[in-house]
Amino acid sequence: MAEARIPLPDPDSMTPEQRAVYDTVVSGPRGAVIGPLRAALHSPELADRWQRLGEILRYRLTLPKRLGELAILVTARRWNAELEWVVHAEAALAAGLAPAVVEAILDGRPPRFSDPDEAEVYVFVRELQLSGRVGDPAYEAVRSRWGERGVVELTALTGYYTMVAMTLNAHRIPLPDGLAAAIHPDGEPLVPSLSGIPGVPA
Repeated sequence: MAEARIPLPDPDSMTPEQRAVYDTVVSGPRGAVIGPLRAALHSPELADRWQRLGEILRYRLTLPKRLGELAILVTARRWNAELEWVVHAEAALAAGLAPAVVEAILDGRPPRFSDPDEAEVYVFVRELQLSGRVGDPAYEAVRSRWGERGVVELTALTGYYTMVAMTLNAHRIPLPDGLAAAIHPDGEPLVPSLSGIPGVPA
């Protein structure tokens, strides 16, 4: 397995500040320190703020977990963030996202959604990832269904997991033992067409 570009703090050699953050994460809903927090622990104050924000965005959203995980998958595949993809593909399936949707995103194909709320989230996140902006139809679709709080949280979730993806890729954070790779982290960022998705002009 490839090694990270920087040392990843081990619990036995952490400073007291690092260990305090580590213990908080392990005792919370994540249950383990993996991914970008392993790098962020080099800056304990940053890691602490990071994990608090991440806990809100992953576990306390207005949107159903299925939709949050969909947004994370779109982001992970956009940036070829291997660890982000592997962890959240499993979480998305467990939350009820259809395997065919996960497979289509992995393959770079526009998914065929049976639920309009999934299509709306997909379009919103893809537009945001492609241009840094969201058109009025996509924005209003999410806001009308989930309100101002929902559309603010979805935007924050997308931005947060973009930061996660870039951290994983920049430092080459490896997959935990036992997890198999699904995408190549050094490949070109994926920018599939949005044609065929409800609400997007052909």
